Amino acid sequence: MELGRLEYLQALVTEFQVTDSTEAKEQVLANLANFAYDPSNYEYLRQLQVLDLFLDMLSEDNESLVEFAMGGLCNLCLDKTNKEYILEANGVEPIINCLSSSNEETVVSAVTTLMFLTTPRSRAQTTALPVVECMLRFSLSANKRLSNLASIFLQDYCSPPQLEEARNLSKHTAVGIPLPKD
Repeated sequence: MELGRLEYLQALVTEFQVTDSTEAKEQVLANLANFAYDPSNYEYLRQLQVLDLFLDMLSEDNESLVEFAMGGLCNLCLDKTNKEYILEANGVEPIINCLSSSNEETVVSAVTTLMFLTTPRSRAQTTALPVVECMLRFSLSANKRLSNLASIFLQDYCSPPQLEEARNLSKHTAVGIPLPKD
């Protein structure tokens, strides 16, 4: 059975690489993201360089490809080996870039992934000032999923000085959503 699983995943990766059909690429990437949910597939997905494929897709113009790739990374990054790989591959920056997506699923996956990727070593990057400012804006969103997730991020991953600095910067810039008056 295990050999069959590797062969099946290899066939998906090959199909993704050789097809010219955007629809087929989207379907294959969605399937790979779903397989990334199962820890028994992690080793195969690493062997087939699917983490690199997901990271590469984050910069695509096709919003569906970005959504599925971001979802796949979110599914994979709870695993310590996968987390280290993503961090070593400079994956945080393209994930942060996904916070500006117009696709809600992409943004929710990006926030969640940043939470999962936060370690003592990566914290400076995952909670950089622009990220904290973004989370402050998201915490005010009418979208409950996003506002709750951002609030958890701010509470669990950011220090009081970081929050204060981000709030002060937000008050003095014309960028983003203004914070409510105290």
